[in-house]
Amino acid sequence: MANYGGDPGSPSNLPPPPQQPSAPASVVTAVKLMYAGAALSVISLIIGLTQKAAIRKAIAASDPNLTQSQLDFGVNAGLVFGAFFGLLGAGLWLWMAYANNKGYAWARVVSSVLFAINTLGLIYVLYAAGSTAIQKVVTVVIWLVGLGAIVFLWRSDSSAYFNAP
Repeated sequence: MANYGGDPGSPSNLPPPPQQPSAPASVVTAVKLMYAGAALSVISLIIGLTQKAAIRKAIAASDPNLTQSQLDFGVNAGLVFGAFFGLLGAGLWLWMAYANNKGYAWARVVSSVLFAINTLGLIYVLYAAGSTAIQKVVTVVIWLVGLGAIVFLWRSDSSAYFNAP
């Protein structure tokens, strides 16, 4: 027996789910900045790994009483710390770019919280012993990219996109 009309509750008779509107230019710009932030995080990681001698010199200058083994530990811990957070940062940039591009409202809030944490990281790098000048410059540039992304994420046209049903 053929069923031409279908059951009223069958999937073929349900209206299609509402489509998410295309991301406005402000969100697209924010996402591009987030991709740039990921790339800069990787560059920062590479720069950090090449600065072993400069890190050693900065740590030794901050405390001339350190033994050779303490100095070695400080340098290696700094490199591991930098590598971990460089990779974590790149991953978070990529995750937030994806989620914000999809229009997930929570992603804009999480991005803002991560930017606040990045601001604390900026303060630490600017004033911590062991940070080289190039690391400070790259960290400031990454922070500025994050600031730009946050500004674009909170524009009114972005809000309309994130608040769409």
